[in-house]
Amino acid sequence: MPPPTFKAPQPIPASAGIGLRGEHYEAALADAARVGWMEVHTENYFGRGGVPHRYLRDIREHCPISFHGVGLSLGSTDPLDRAHLQRIRELVREYRPGLVSEHLSWSSVGGVFTNDLLPLPLTGESLDHFARRVDQVQEYLKRSILVENPSTYLRFAGRSLRESDFLNTLAERTGCGLLLDVNNVYVCASNHGFDARRYLDSIEPAHVGEIHLAGHTRNEFEDGDILIDTHNREVCEPVWRLYEHALSRTGAKPTLIEWDTDLPSFDVLLAQAARAQTILDRRHAAAA
Repeated sequence: MPPPTFKAPQPIPASAGIGLRGEHYEAALADAARVGWMEVHTENYFGRGGVPHRYLRDIREHCPISFHGVGLSLGSTDPLDRAHLQRIRELVREYRPGLVSEHLSWSSVGGVFTNDLLPLPLTGESLDHFARRVDQVQEYLKRSILVENPSTYLRFAGRSLRESDFLNTLAERTGCGLLLDVNNVYVCASNHGFDARRYLDSIEPAHVGEIHLAGHTRNEFEDGDILIDTHNREVCEPVWRLYEHALSRTGAKPTLIEWDTDLPSFDVLLAQAARAQTILDRRHAAAA
């Protein structure tokens, strides 16, 4: 039997979704009706055919999906990897995801990849470069993308722009949207000593197309603690409170529970999504 043909993107609803990982394929397919939507890492489907595509096609018939890229290295000065971009375009044409997203980061230099999402210096030059790259990607894909705010553990001495100003200007120049990762905001605020709510207040609400929630790890040292964006545990209480503040500005937005390592049972993910959905329902009711 030929695979189904998805003729149009399924819009991502302003509800709670979960990140789909291979360990949960069976449970996700069985419970797809209980999930508002699911998000996958685009690069996990670069292979052609096989079990991952079989499950993704089946799940795509039951709920909307989004693609979240981790390997395009938009901030790098290396040329865009055309083979990588071509595979993304093929997948987007095949599955018609409701949203496509990437990161405000870079991960390669001189053709060597770091396997990490590294921060950019927040300068006008970086902004010009990153905006050109986003324009190229959107033109190639024939659709807009979302760009996610990073988690960072150091600051460049020569930065000249606030991160929120960088992101707002990027969205204005390119027409891209923003993927607002609330956990990343909390991690960075703790690591760098700024007010997370003020950061959220400085993001233009109209640019936000999706929100991420995740867990993090606290590493303790003699000279202070550092938070690491590990995506390996439940969302903590301060991040839930920060999420409610974010929604008070943006209104209800598609919200994803990210959990990438030390994966729990699927029921734990559903419970986290249910908590996010309760908060979203209150926001929907307030707007009615």
